[in-house]
Amino acid sequence: MPGDEAVEPVSRGREEGGRSAREVARIALTPAAEELIRELYASHGPVMFHQSGGCCDGSSPMCYPAGEFRTGASDVLLGRLAVRGVGKPVGFYMSADQFARWRHTHLTVDVVPGRGGGFSLEAPEGVRFLIRSRLLSQEERELLDG
Repeated sequence: MPGDEAVEPVSRGREEGGRSAREVARIALTPAAEELIRELYASHGPVMFHQSGGCCDGSSPMCYPAGEFRTGASDVLLGRLAVRGVGKPVGFYMSADQFARWRHTHLTVDVVPGRGGGFSLEAPEGVRFLIRSRLLSQEERELLDG
């Protein structure tokens, strides 16, 4: 898929006392997000996320059946997230212009009460996915940006 290789970490080996790029990720899930993904997977099959960075619901990560949202050259794959009990890794994509602004952050997908985007799979559940972020450390930036 175009854009898939843009930022997915590649192993560069382990430096003395440091971490390898495989051990550093741009995206993670909270236990609550993993549980909701398991529920959505049971109902809808494999899923994926896209973060557009638009206003309102566009600033929340949107969850779709895998392949239903078409990604392209204007999207960046931040990672493929393994979730116990889900047969296929969950791809997390972000629009390239949004990634240009957020490339220095680590993102964590969480779940909070409330109604999210009408097109996101969790909307009928009374909860919504939410992004929490923190700045990457210098070591993480060096490993990810190479």
